[in-house]
Amino acid sequence: MNSQTQFIKSLATQLGFSYCGISKAEFLAEEAPCLEEWLKRNYQGKMSYLENHFDKRLNPALLVPGAKSVISLLYNYYPEKDLVKGNDDNFKIAKYAYGEDYHHVVKDKLKIFLEKIQEEIGHVEGRAFVDSAPVHERAWAKKSGLGWVGKNSLLLNRNMGSFFFLAELIIDLELEYDGPVKDYCGTCTACMDACPTDAIPEPYVVDGSKCISYFTIELKEEIPATEKGKFENWIFGCDICQDVCPWNSFSKPHKEERFIPHPDLKNMTQQDWTEITEDVFQKLFKKSAVKRTKYEGLKRNIAFLIPKKLE
Repeated sequence: MNSQTQFIKSLATQLGFSYCGISKAEFLAEEAPCLEEWLKRNYQGKMSYLENHFDKRLNPALLVPGAKSVISLLYNYYPEKDLVKGNDDNFKIAKYAYGEDYHHVVKDKLKIFLEKIQEEIGHVEGRAFVDSAPVHERAWAKKSGLGWVGKNSLLLNRNMGSFFFLAELIIDLELEYDGPVKDYCGTCTACMDACPTDAIPEPYVVDGSKCISYFTIELKEEIPATEKGKFENWIFGCDICQDVCPWNSFSKPHKEERFIPHPDLKNMTQQDWTEITEDVFQKLFKKSAVKRTKYEGLKRNIAFLIPKKLE
């Protein structure tokens, strides 16, 4: 491994990333028809932003002129304690949203990453991405050997499952490249079988417009009545297809203080959620990704689960 590649990989570890893989910045020819087909089936639902910048999603040189390398990174968010473990009656929020919004936490690290590369190597043009621009994150992570794309369409890693954030640095520096790993899903269909809204119609394909995360976060209008009784108490996001994945038995708790949930969150009862005020919402989720759905959105999600109590 050349010294620049070595430096970048050890820097990733120092900054707290679990894995770092590097792939050549080139047009994603293999992914183009799959993305086109997915959009044609309207699996994006009302997420019209996924229809924009089709070319940018597939060609990193359109995001960073002269791009040579895509550095893909995994950042663990698996919590020490599941907020509702053993209490299935309570409402649930996805684990990724327990603490501070990952966009800020991981972006801060990427900023330091890029600065240190420039200090060590000299002038390097590049951009940092955390689920923030039209970057085909899973495709790059897969190309650089960080895991394979599972039947639930999430990236899976043999040593840590899938409870991690993906991030990228696209830079104009040539490095040594990693290769992909094989698919270890085998004949397992646990994620497909467990999804209560049938959002995984076929292996490796997720119908985004049927996903509980879509309904509770992305959808801005009323949730269709046809979905009544299917949400299994999820009020923000959903972890079902990850919780049942055998590879997630290898998940280990993160060490990121900024991902520790607000201490009052674990004490929230179903009644507390039902009666949540805007003040409590702001206090619990001050810097959280839950703010994406806004107070009204969270109230709508709760009302969808127990409408009678709110009448």
